[in-house]
Amino acid sequence: MAEVMLAVMPFSGHVAPMRAVARAFSAAGHRVRVYTGSAHADAFRADGAEPVLWMRAPDFDENDLSPTFPRLRGRKGPRQLIVNVEDLFVRTGAAQCADLTASFDRRPWDVLVADGLSLGAHLAAERTGTPRVTVALVPLATPSPGAPPPGLGLQPATSVLGRLRDRALWAALSAASRPIQRAFHEQRALAGLPPTALTFQEALYSRDLVCASGVEQLEYPRPQWPGRIVWVGELADHAGSGIPEPAWWPESLADPRPVVHVTQGTQNVDPADLIRPTFAALGRQWVQLAVATGVRGNSELPFPAPPNARVADLLPYDRLLPRVDVMVTNGGWGGVLAALHHGVPLVVAGGDLDKPEVAARVTWAGAGINLRTGTPSPRAILRAWRRVSGGDAYRTGAERIGEALRQHDGPREVVEHTEALLASARR
Repeated sequence: MAEVMLAVMPFSGHVAPMRAVARAFSAAGHRVRVYTGSAHADAFRADGAEPVLWMRAPDFDENDLSPTFPRLRGRKGPRQLIVNVEDLFVRTGAAQCADLTASFDRRPWDVLVADGLSLGAHLAAERTGTPRVTVALVPLATPSPGAPPPGLGLQPATSVLGRLRDRALWAALSAASRPIQRAFHEQRALAGLPPTALTFQEALYSRDLVCASGVEQLEYPRPQWPGRIVWVGELADHAGSGIPEPAWWPESLADPRPVVHVTQGTQNVDPADLIRPTFAALGRQWVQLAVATGVRGNSELPFPAPPNARVADLLPYDRLLPRVDVMVTNGGWGGVLAALHHGVPLVVAGGDLDKPEVAARVTWAGAGINLRTGTPSPRAILRAWRRVSGGDAYRTGAERIGEALRQHDGPREVVEHTEALLASARR
């Protein structure tokens, strides 16, 4: 039995896959603690893990970030990305480290298994001298030769002009991210750590082991990867989501029309961005729209739904996705992998954070269409849906990725790779 500390950024889209990982560690006989926000403590406790809460680090509301991080108020797109990374992910790092090391002092862990966006885990692993495993819950953004700059949704360059473009963009990204790099080095100093040559992006990935969610078929080929990276598929146990079926479920089952699932994700959940234009695009088509608002306990929309739409706060993917014909999504990685696991082709409106990267990879893999914006027009959605649903190409691409995903048991593989790392360290 090992003492395992999981560090999970307190976002629903991060918590769901890491809950599956926590359950897998507990099932393997390990003692599990989870460092996360108070809103998710009961869920991890129900999984048999001991919650360790954000205390020195600010315990924020993921559905209303601006009271805790006021510079995020009213921001979307690239402006949000830079400020979001600096204020939420970087400048909380030393405080996260303090919370984690306080827990380590009370009861040392053998290994720190961390959400790939947890800077505090990087700092705490260095402070305590313990092994760290990164669980990458979004597409890999680690800098490496031949890769375009992350965050822009660009595919690898295939020409001299493309490589010149990437070189110029890398230089621009380096200039734009200077505040982030300064904040990273300040957080290291506040955590009592010496200067480092690592950048913030490099620090997020363990050189010991990175367990990347997804499959290699969804990642751009690169001449080399820094450190050890293994793909583990989807981080879900498929034993049942625990999300109840909405009251309209029996009516939907009896409806002969194909199902189009529409999801705004669980962050930046303004329904006007994607749900509203999808209603305008598909409200008169011969489909039934199964819509998730992404906010637990809130199934209401601030505008009327068309007669062919049924709305819930969250939907049980284990029962919904086998029935879905096409998914219209904001590009959350977990939801995209869940759809592809079932061979469901996608229309992706990825506007900010990691979403443009997800959308670009879906297109690159031939599994769907990238709308190249988080606020698409009804006409763009209608055209994309017609293309995706009207032929076999995208469905074939989605099924190819689904077949690769179904070869994995992600949570169990994270446990096995971690156990092998610990065994190697003890020899």
